[in-house]
Amino acid sequence: MAEVITMPRLSDTMSEGKVAKWHKNVGDSVKEGDILAEIETDKAVQDFESEYDGTLLYIGVEENSAAPVDSVLAIIGKEGEDISALIGGATSEKSNEKENTETSSEVSEEKSVQTTEVPAGVEVINMPRLSDTMTEGKVAKWHKNVGDKVKEGDIIAEIETDKAVQDFESEFDGTLLYRSVEENEGAPVDTVLAIIGPEGTDVSGIISGGSAPKMNAEKPKETSENKSVESKVVAAEQTSHQNSTDRIAISPLAKKMAEDKGIDIHSIKGSGDNGRIVKADIENYKPTAVMASETKQVASETKQSVVAMPTNFVAGETTETPNSQVRNIIAKRLSESKFTAPHYYLMVEINMDKAIEARKEINALPDTKVSFNDMVIKATAMALRKHPQVNSTWKADKIIHHGDINVGVAVAIPDGLVVPVLKNTDFMNYTQISAAVKDMAGRAKSKGLKANEMEGSTFSVSNLGMFGIETFTSIINQPNSAILSVGAIVEKPIVKNGQIVVGNTMKLSLACDHRVVDGATGAQFLQTLRTYLESPLSLLL
Repeated sequence: MAEVITMPRLSDTMSEGKVAKWHKNVGDSVKEGDILAEIETDKAVQDFESEYDGTLLYIGVEENSAAPVDSVLAIIGKEGEDISALIGGATSEKSNEKENTETSSEVSEEKSVQTTEVPAGVEVINMPRLSDTMTEGKVAKWHKNVGDKVKEGDIIAEIETDKAVQDFESEFDGTLLYRSVEENEGAPVDTVLAIIGPEGTDVSGIISGGSAPKMNAEKPKETSENKSVESKVVAAEQTSHQNSTDRIAISPLAKKMAEDKGIDIHSIKGSGDNGRIVKADIENYKPTAVMASETKQVASETKQSVVAMPTNFVAGETTETPNSQVRNIIAKRLSESKFTAPHYYLMVEINMDKAIEARKEINALPDTKVSFNDMVIKATAMALRKHPQVNSTWKADKIIHHGDINVGVAVAIPDGLVVPVLKNTDFMNYTQISAAVKDMAGRAKSKGLKANEMEGSTFSVSNLGMFGIETFTSIINQPNSAILSVGAIVEKPIVKNGQIVVGNTMKLSLACDHRVVDGATGAQFLQTLRTYLESPLSLLL
C-alpha cells in the first residue's frame, strides 16, 4: 500500500518548508534511509530521509517551492500502483471543505444582511483605522451623549490610537442613538462605534449584529464609497490660536484633499454653513497673491488631554493603573525589536568645545535659540547622507535603502514615549529643526500630534543629557536599523596637545541592527558624526 509523506516539522517555529533539492525523481527506487530531498526550514537546510522501501510515485512540491507543514510532500509505493485516490482525495477533500466554508459564509452573510439592515436615515459609524499599525481604538472622551443632537462637523469623541489622541468628527446630521464603547474602553477597528439617525429610530437590530452592518444590494456604489469616507477621522488642528474655540471649520474629506494638494486651509474661505470649508472649495481653489502672503500662526498652547497618572505613594497600599494604548504598543514594539533585531552597541566620546562656541555665536543672532540637541540632529542627518546603509530598513528577503532622511526624535510623555518625525531633516537648518522639535515635543506631551507626524522615520535620536545621564543605550525604533543615544555634556580634564586642560565632552552610543549595519559601517558613521560635532564648520563642506 502506498505511503503518503507529509512536510515534516523540523523545528518548533517552523510553519512551512521549502524543498531546496530533490535527490529522487518520480519512478526512482527508494530504500529506507535514502535521502529523498533537502528541506530548508526557518533555521537551516536539512536532509530528509525515507522511512519506507518502494518507488517514488508522486512529488507534491517542486524544487525551490514551499509548502505548509503536514501538507503532502511525496508518495511512495509499489511501481505502477494507482495513487489517484490519494492525490484526488486530498484535492477533493480540500475542495469540499472550501465549498462548505463558502456556503456557510454565504448563509451567514445573508442572515447578517437580514438582521442588520439599516433603517432609512440611520448612519453607522465604525471605529476607524487611524494608522497603519492600529488594530483597536480607545475612546478617551465622549463629547456627545445618547440623545444629543449632532451636526456635521461636530466632534463626537476623542479616540486614542497607538500613536496619538485624535478628534472624531461627525459627517452626518441627526441624533446620537447608540454608543458601543464607554470612555477609557477600546474596540477593534471596523466594529460599530456609534449610530446616528432620526430621533426615536429603533436600531436594536444593528446593535445585535455587533459589527459593521451590510448595506442593501440595491444601494448604488457611490453609497459604499461615501460610507468609507464618512467613517474616516481627521485630526482636528491641535495648534490653535490663543482662543481655544478659534478652530477652522472644514469637512474631513476637504481637509484630506487640501493635504494631498498642499493647500493651506487658512487661505480658503469656506462656502458651507458658518463658513465651513467643503469639497467644492478645495476643487475650485485658486491661489492669489494675497493668499500666498498670508502665513499660518502657530500658538504655543495646545489642547490638553487627560492622562492617567499613577497615584501618589501610600505605605502599605498597592494600586493598579490600567495600561493606555500608548503603553501597550510601546511594550509590544520594543519587545519585538529587542527579540528580533540583533542589537550591538558602539560608543564614542566627543569634544564639544567648538560646538559650544558655535552655539554661542548662533544664539547671539536675533530671535535665535538653538540647543545642543538641534546641533546633534543636524549633524546626524548630514552623516546619514555619507552612510546610507545606516539609513536603511531590513525587510525579510531584502534591505530597503531610503531615499529620504527622516530623523525621529524620542519625546517622553506622561504615559510613555513617542517619536515625532522631522521629514527631510538633512535639508533643514538649525532654526527650522529647533522650531519643529519644540512644536512637536510640546504637542506630544498633550497628545496633540497627528498620526502622520509619527510615521516614516528612517533613523532615531534619544537624548537624556538634560537629566544628567552621561551614557546609555537605547532599543532600536523599528523599522529603523539604528538609534543614537545622546548623553550630557560634562566638564572634565582632557589631554590636548600633550597638556591636561579642562574640556567639555559628550558621549554618544549607537545601537545597530546587525542584519543591516555591520560594525565597521556603524563605526565609520560615528567617525563622520564626530567630525561634524567637533568641527561644526565642516557641515558647510
